[in-house]
Amino acid sequence: MTTTTAPGKTTIDDLIAASPVFDAGLAKDSYELGRVIGRGSYSTVRVAIEKATRTKYAAKCIRRANLSLDDVHALLVEVSVLKQMHHRNIIALHQVFAEPEFFVLVTEFVEGGELFDRIVEKTCYTEREARDVVKSLLEVTAYCHAANIVHRDLKPENILLVNRDDHTSFKLADFGFAKRIAVDSAGLVTACGTPGYVAPEVLMGKPYGASVDVWSIGVITYILLCGYPPFHDENRPALFAQIKEGVFHFHEPYWDDVSDAAKDLITQMLTKDPKARPTTAQLLRHPWITGIDVGSVQLDNALIQLRQFNARRKLKATSIAVLSTVAFGARSGSFGDSFRKAAQRRRADDDVTAPSPVDVQPSTTL
Repeated sequence: MTTTTAPGKTTIDDLIAASPVFDAGLAKDSYELGRVIGRGSYSTVRVAIEKATRTKYAAKCIRRANLSLDDVHALLVEVSVLKQMHHRNIIALHQVFAEPEFFVLVTEFVEGGELFDRIVEKTCYTEREARDVVKSLLEVTAYCHAANIVHRDLKPENILLVNRDDHTSFKLADFGFAKRIAVDSAGLVTACGTPGYVAPEVLMGKPYGASVDVWSIGVITYILLCGYPPFHDENRPALFAQIKEGVFHFHEPYWDDVSDAAKDLITQMLTKDPKARPTTAQLLRHPWITGIDVGSVQLDNALIQLRQFNARRKLKATSIAVLSTVAFGARSGSFGDSFRKAAQRRRADDDVTAPSPVDVQPSTTL
């Protein structure tokens, strides 16, 4: 596909030519593209068998005809971040092709499904199992932060299990909002993330850093241990008001069997003041993470609640929105916002969040 535009204007072909992320040739030259395992508005995901090694991968084929310049720019940013990440808990990007009709992203093949989907299938679920997941999540996020990468959209949908036989080994996916932040930076400003998991400083329009990921992990940990979120309201402005206030509770009887150490960890992660929030490295030294005596009592209430929460989450999966800045009122802490589908990507931190090349839907403004 050849992109035409006015003289002097950057084209998609210009972006491709200037980018070092693409591999030469076509995907079909190196892979046997098999059955479809997923579909989006603008993409299809297929099983891909590498001809040279017979290794199984997943190939996401994104149709170029539907993409804007901003879409492609956002895709390139995500690809460049993923190419820098090499961690056992991050889904690996193997190759990327720019073909005449498609962009093809060849990634590690994971077939275990979403973490929460697997947990709710269990008949026995303990605090120790939750701790093991949180520990791994802190470790992989600490790796990103050490590389000055902020994920900015940590949530259950982005935690994928490697296979059906292992309930704890996962891969962190979707780096569409990930951003490299300079050591001497005053902070990021783009309001992005997923309602329910986004940190209060983001909603207040304040510059922020890696601590927003800590907040998101705090929300995930809370849900893992009791089965419902710390902040919840069907009305988004009301939900955001709860988050900005930063007040949550450990309700009886759902928290009766959870250790004080676990509650302390959550309380630290969900500290409203980001400057007082511990880093991922500090949290990895917390007694609940390092302890060998973490409870093995079955969290029956949590499992029941988690099944209900997960069912509601899946029901709403087609309409889960991702927060994107349209306008900011940083001094007053207010901002204009719009919501797009969860697959949306951002172009750059000082720009309005760009639409995703996959599954973009019209935004709704509150």
